[in-house]
Amino acid sequence: MDEALIEAAAGTGAHIVVLYLLHETRRVLLLEAALGLPAWGAKPWTHVRAKAGAPVAAAARRDELIWVSGPDDLAHRFPATALSVPYPFAMAAAPLHNGGRVAGAWGLVWPASHPARLSRDELSTIERISLRLGQALASAEESGCPVRPIGQPHTVTPPWSGEADGQRAPAALDCLDRFADGIAAIDIEGHITFCNRAATRLFGLDGAPAQGCLLWDRVPWLRESAFEERCGGAVIGQQPTTCVAAHPDGRLLEIRMHPAPSGISLHLTPAGPDADGRAEPAPLDPAAAESPPLNDSLNFLHMASTLTHALDVREVVDLVADHVAPVYGVHAMALLVAEGGRMRVVGSHGYAREVLDRLDGLPVTSPTPAEQVMETGRPAFFDTWEELAQLYPDAVRQDGEAAWAFLPLSVSEQRIGTCLLAFTDPHAFTPEERIALNALAGLIAQALDRALLYEIKDGLAHSLQTALLPGALPHIPGLETAARYVPATRGVGIGGDFYDLLSLDDGSVAAVVGDVQGHNMTAAALMGQVRTAIRACTVTGADPGKVLQHTNRLLVELGTDLFTSCLLVHVDLRLRTFRAATAGHPPPLLCLPRRHAEVIDVPVGPLLGIDADAEYPTLNVPFPPEAVLALYTDGLVELPGADLDHCIDDLGRRLAQGCAEPLWQLTDALLAHAASARLHADDIAVLLLRHAPASATPP
Repeated sequence: MDEALIEAAAGTGAHIVVLYLLHETRRVLLLEAALGLPAWGAKPWTHVRAKAGAPVAAAARRDELIWVSGPDDLAHRFPATALSVPYPFAMAAAPLHNGGRVAGAWGLVWPASHPARLSRDELSTIERISLRLGQALASAEESGCPVRPIGQPHTVTPPWSGEADGQRAPAALDCLDRFADGIAAIDIEGHITFCNRAATRLFGLDGAPAQGCLLWDRVPWLRESAFEERCGGAVIGQQPTTCVAAHPDGRLLEIRMHPAPSGISLHLTPAGPDADGRAEPAPLDPAAAESPPLNDSLNFLHMASTLTHALDVREVVDLVADHVAPVYGVHAMALLVAEGGRMRVVGSHGYAREVLDRLDGLPVTSPTPAEQVMETGRPAFFDTWEELAQLYPDAVRQDGEAAWAFLPLSVSEQRIGTCLLAFTDPHAFTPEERIALNALAGLIAQALDRALLYEIKDGLAHSLQTALLPGALPHIPGLETAARYVPATRGVGIGGDFYDLLSLDDGSVAAVVGDVQGHNMTAAALMGQVRTAIRACTVTGADPGKVLQHTNRLLVELGTDLFTSCLLVHVDLRLRTFRAATAGHPPPLLCLPRRHAEVIDVPVGPLLGIDADAEYPTLNVPFPPEAVLALYTDGLVELPGADLDHCIDDLGRRLAQGCAEPLWQLTDALLAHAASARLHADDIAVLLLRHAPASATPP
């Protein structure tokens, strides 16, 4: 297979070729071989999840050729990959087949200067090599020696052309030694392959031989600059770049890197006055010339993982502000989304209201940077106010802002808006920063899209929940009532908790609370069916046990996979009693005047929807004047790691403490002490009834 990878590089001009094979679990792709990729570059990519947002994973998962035309395309479609490899390059990834089954994927990397489309010859080579690699896998399996990926890739060494002419080499070396500037060369791993006299002096390599040693091991002060990272960018992107490093004696050294597939040529010159007093035209400040290593400063892995957990737009904004602002001096940010032909500000940080008002509602066709970036899908960077104002005289500026980045927000190749970042000082955006920030915008777009969708679904869910619950409790003479439903607000969606209260023809009152298993639309729909069934059966005059029995049979016949707990109470104010039956629900609490609250041990029947022949015993309980009856769902009492009985007893004590208070005030007090309400961990339904003969209508 090594020969096939070498042929692929030669036939397409790719400087990096990688081969991945699917692990037998089919959950991860393991790097099997790499050509042109140094070990330090391969290490983070030896294991790629099959579901990851990476080109090779997408090729294997979709079983199709993936073409990434450059850094902008990578940032929009695979932002996590772009942020982890913030260098300009183009890439193709193709699936591998073994016996008609996807067995892995392989990829080719070119400089970003590659044309926007693959040529016919390149496509033909990719197709031919894909077939050849697949046949090699099949042949190995048929011979009884199948290739088993273990995640320890081997390096494929290509027979690079251009070997030195033995007769001309001494003359070439002598020529290079005459240069006053330093000339050196390293291979793609960083091993020194050549140093002229000036480079040896500038690096401080006089003495022990340096040939074959890692440059940053022999010149450790290079590690304190961005030299290693710039070398990585040069190898992967195959574009010249520059680095400024500080010698321990205070001298500044400018290192220009000229990459090739076989290594990097280095051109060294003093960045300030040199030993002979010769001055550079523009001495460079290493603090200004070097941005912090992007992989460390952005902490992209943490950023990517935390953004996946953001449920709403505010969380997305806060996460971006917390991770980006401290590193790059971001003064303010705004997220704008196209909606109804206009740009709408959906989230912001650090912007004054009057600035946001000017940005919000502009037509998507407006000649502003935010709208044009969204339209073209290309980021725009402005190092100074003068640069921005020259192109956009009507641009909005807030005090303290001196540089701007307008980044396109794209999801599934569809542009949805723009991310605006404003900086406090004039900011010369390096190529690596531009790539990284554009990739960051891709992550923001995905998180923002999820957050907006969640907010829409959450709003619809809670609207449905509200519609299914009673709009207002009926007024019943002799009975004070209060009810409350508190939804869980952290990622669980719509709940199945419900309550109801209805006045019956015989003067009695039916009160019910229940909890349908699950937190989704199905649970809400079933909750509506249960509530309707209980109402329909209750008005026939059946006692609570018979009502639950009938409802249970109905749910079993429906064949639902969800189960329901329910507590049903019939209150007879004339007889001053209530009858109760329960289907696996927490027990009611009864607080008598000037006494403690009691747990009413109603015989517990099974949950509704399990056993069609289940029975539900009914218990008769006195309900004297001024007594308060509390019905609730488990969200009011459950606490992780705590005993449920103890939690119910604690609720009883709090009920007794506020028994004389108005019921709405007592309800607030009970909810204030509920762990679920504080943590938003589960939804809660609570229904309080007070026997109040004084409120009854006189005969």
